[in-house]
Amino acid sequence: MKTDNNYTMTDRFRSFLPVVVDVETGGFNAKTDALLEIAVIPTEMDNSGYLHLGELITFHVKPFEGANIEPSAIEFIGVDPFHPLRIAYDEQEVISKIFRSVRKSVKSQGCSRAILVGHNASFDLGFVLAAAERCDIKRNPFHPFSCFDTATLAGLAYGQTVLAKACEASGIHFDGSEAHSAKYDTKKTAELFCNIVNRWKDLGGWV
Repeated sequence: MKTDNNYTMTDRFRSFLPVVVDVETGGFNAKTDALLEIAVIPTEMDNSGYLHLGELITFHVKPFEGANIEPSAIEFIGVDPFHPLRIAYDEQEVISKIFRSVRKSVKSQGCSRAILVGHNASFDLGFVLAAAERCDIKRNPFHPFSCFDTATLAGLAYGQTVLAKACEASGIHFDGSEAHSAKYDTKKTAELFCNIVNRWKDLGGWV
């Protein structure tokens, strides 16, 4: 989408739209372990060429049939995937809705594809790809192997790789009691990514 100052998202990242994703899971193996939570925020560009957060969408996910759930993972993220009051949706429905929303954002900003942004992004991308494969969803809007990793970017920009510490170095409030929920971590990762990209622009790194 063209702006008054001719800044476009498609020009900034070679026609890729950065979309921030965080997942909470029942373990580290994307093929065997349950996807329990997912949240997504597409980034947007204003008339001056600065990035901002788009609309957040988030879901609790029902473990797929036969999914492994490690007790240590559940203790770490503080989620009871079988709690009777937990409102969760089938993995197929969740991934389909997220992909439709991301494709809509890609189209609205004139981009050709989404690129996943995450803190240790290969982990999140692996679970997104595995879920899409399990659900036999073909129209995956995300690049299949490239991603933007805020752990790496924050290490360069601030000398910090832990999300909480990187946010603090970037001037972003981080509440540790809210951490390890997909919704909260996605929002903070998105703020961190936008801060780094916008600061680089201010320093003359992208004109």
